[in-house]
Amino acid sequence: MSMNQPQYDESQIQVLEGLEAVRKRPGMYIGSTSVKGLHHLVWEVVDNSIDEAMAGVCDHIEVIVHKDNSITVVDNGRGIPVGENEKLKKSTLEVVMTVLHAGGKFGGGGYKVSGGLHGVGVSVVNALSSKVVVQVRLNGHIYQQEYRRGVPQYDVKVIGDTDEHGTTVTFLPDPEIFTETTEYDYNTLLTRIRELAFLNKGIALTLTDERTGASNYFKYEGGIIEYVKFLNEKKEVLHEQPIYVEGSRDNIQAEIALQYNESYTENIYSFANNINTHEGGTHESGFKSALTRIINEYCRKSGLVKDGSNLSGDDVREGLTAIISVKIPEPQFEGQTKTKLGNSEVRGIVESLFSEKLSEFLEENPAVSRRILEKALQASRAREAARKARELTRRKSALEVSALPGKLADCSSKDASICELYIVEGDSAGGSAKQGRDRHFQAILPIRGKILNVEKARLDRILSNLEIRAIVTAMGTGIGDEDFDLSKARYHKLIIMTDADVDGAHIRTLLLTFFYRYMRQLLEAGYVYIAQPPLFKIERNKTVRYAGSEKERDEIIAEFGEGSKINIQRYKGLGEMNPEQLWETTMDPESRTMLQVTIEDAMQADLIFDTLMGDSVEPRRDFIHEHAKTVKNLDI
Repeated sequence: MSMNQPQYDESQIQVLEGLEAVRKRPGMYIGSTSVKGLHHLVWEVVDNSIDEAMAGVCDHIEVIVHKDNSITVVDNGRGIPVGENEKLKKSTLEVVMTVLHAGGKFGGGGYKVSGGLHGVGVSVVNALSSKVVVQVRLNGHIYQQEYRRGVPQYDVKVIGDTDEHGTTVTFLPDPEIFTETTEYDYNTLLTRIRELAFLNKGIALTLTDERTGASNYFKYEGGIIEYVKFLNEKKEVLHEQPIYVEGSRDNIQAEIALQYNESYTENIYSFANNINTHEGGTHESGFKSALTRIINEYCRKSGLVKDGSNLSGDDVREGLTAIISVKIPEPQFEGQTKTKLGNSEVRGIVESLFSEKLSEFLEENPAVSRRILEKALQASRAREAARKARELTRRKSALEVSALPGKLADCSSKDASICELYIVEGDSAGGSAKQGRDRHFQAILPIRGKILNVEKARLDRILSNLEIRAIVTAMGTGIGDEDFDLSKARYHKLIIMTDADVDGAHIRTLLLTFFYRYMRQLLEAGYVYIAQPPLFKIERNKTVRYAGSEKERDEIIAEFGEGSKINIQRYKGLGEMNPEQLWETTMDPESRTMLQVTIEDAMQADLIFDTLMGDSVEPRRDFIHEHAKTVKNLDI
């Protein structure tokens, strides 16, 4: 070995002691150090309080955001034990706060069910905060300990007397770790806290924001029944009261609430120990198979289906809003993001509990049952029509290029990972885009006017719309749950390019509604973008600059300096730009800015699409009133 090789022996092996490991690799413990990780700290602490609530020893949890973005979580649970830990000869409180994998979740004695699985929760928060103060109300006393970046500042001490019990944790996220931002978003906190209140009936949760004075109190005696009503608030429902099932077997508790509405989409949200299982799992598959089986049995019994044909899962779930919540002693999470429930025994339990209750409900409520069945039968007929229409949108073979829509100006590259499809409104803008583009990797599909509002139509009608058919055919992925295949996407960037006026915004919303409802995987994969054409062209002598907003326009004018009476042009539409201008401002990868569309919160997205695109006028009017003050560009 040559002399200048770095030495590698036992002295090189580092053991990261305790919380130092968390500070070195925070992403391993909280996912990321972005906004998401920052909010994750709150959930780590709140989850401990919720675990007390699930154990039946806590019924009020309070979350306070202070002016400096520190957070306090207060509960009236049992209080973290403070006696000496025999093994470590320290107060148990200090052990829980400073040692990873120390907690009451392992032996099964302290908690039957818990959301925190690894016992790393509160110690991780401690490691990633510049300051933490914990107070425990227990045995008639108030105990306190303080930490700086996870290091105790003094031994646990008594600071007063009380006849209450519970724990209060205050932490200030460390700006050395959360370099992007340490500012909490009230709405993000609000959405999850409301969700926790829905999922744990009878428990009061309070959120207070000292930065703005905002405060919310949640307590739902009806639990997930009220959750379903909340999600269906803006929809026309088929039956007033949600169907509700609860029961437990082998220490596994299951609750299900569902209600059908007049829409054409299904919204099923499942939870295990309060964790949103986005990727589904055994509880969700048990629910789905029971629903399909029981409705088909009822259908045959009532003689509505003569020819022995079966309704599919998609048919019986059309217009369904459902919440499935299970609480399990030892949950197993799988999947890409650990949000899929893997416990095999849960499937059978959910299936049998739900089957029994649903059969009973259908027998006892013939009028509602008939409405549900008729909706499923219509869905079935529409699915058949959609299948025929879908055949038309499939590219038959690579040789048969005529299968692509005539208006599409395709790109020459066949490498989907670099190809971009611009959906452009109007022929004149389409013409500019076709001339200005880079033909190698940019394809242009002009669409005429406003496409169909898919929120108010079934798939068969949607597929008979020429503009939508052109988009589906051009993308090549197919459409709808059973048919969609992301790997067949012919472009990895789908860019919506509309005018910066009210009509353009409407068309953009119609397109996003369509992608969200029928090609959601495109959004999840991050393939959908919104082009940002400039609003102003500012010219002085021979110098030309573009501005995307009024603020930017004013900055450019200030830069040019007063007294030069500068020429300003406001673009009303894309058609006003010549091909070169459109290329350099909006389409050139070197200089353009684009917005990538992602779904952070499917439930939130769903409610907004309902509000803006659904049948009810009231919610839409309220939404416009509420958000009118934040409108950026309004053409009057």
